[in-house]
Amino acid sequence: MATASTPSAGLIFYDIAMRPPVTTTCCATNPWKCRYALNFKKVPYSTSWVQLPDITKVRRAIGVPASRKFANGSDYHTLPMLSDLTHSAIIGDSFDIAVYLQKTYPDSGSGDLFPPQKLDYVFPYDLALFAPLSERNDCELAEYAVFNTNVDAAFSAHVLLMAHGLPFDPATEDIARAEFVRRAKAASWDDLTVRGEEREKLKRSFCDTLAGLADLFKREPGGPFMLGMQPSYADFIVGGWIYAEVK
Repeated sequence: MATASTPSAGLIFYDIAMRPPVTTTCCATNPWKCRYALNFKKVPYSTSWVQLPDITKVRRAIGVPASRKFANGSDYHTLPMLSDLTHSAIIGDSFDIAVYLQKTYPDSGSGDLFPPQKLDYVFPYDLALFAPLSERNDCELAEYAVFNTNVDAAFSAHVLLMAHGLPFDPATEDIARAEFVRRAKAASWDDLTVRGEEREKLKRSFCDTLAGLADLFKREPGGPFMLGMQPSYADFIVGGWIYAEVK
């Protein structure tokens, strides 16, 4: 089921409910990319919290089809979603939400979510094996879109480092774990972790894979972001993953 936070303005943001209290345990990567973007734009919004097993049902009830596909072509139903009641718009993909916020509220908040910059990080393996694919139409933001896919793949390839730390809601934990096992084509939940030397090897791979991404943050030494003191959606893409890893 979905539960709402204190309502505000005309934007409703749909995020994944984890263990109570949800406002401190929420850690889903793509919703955090959007939450950063919403906060950057300073557009008032409320949050509707959706239990993991209910995501597909909630999307279908609102009339939002799956915006991503697995490599085998099957639908990948996930969050976030954003409903803008003021403009009668519903968007069901994290990147599309950021694009929508910039186009609909260009002068709001702290500036442009998509300033020009060189985003030449490339994940060195087959993207389709690690990142559910989105169909992109926004050619003017192609560099950001490609960057998003490459970053998703880099972190997804090492997701076993964090899977067992997810703060599931006890009320739906068994169902959620079973779904993760099904998607991974694993035999059990215990298969979705690595220990000992295997874990150390995966950590070394993770560091090596992210080396090129880290270099992007060194180009402008004047601040913590890729453009120095100017944050952008590229930083939020990486930040969403780092937040999930830390949580």
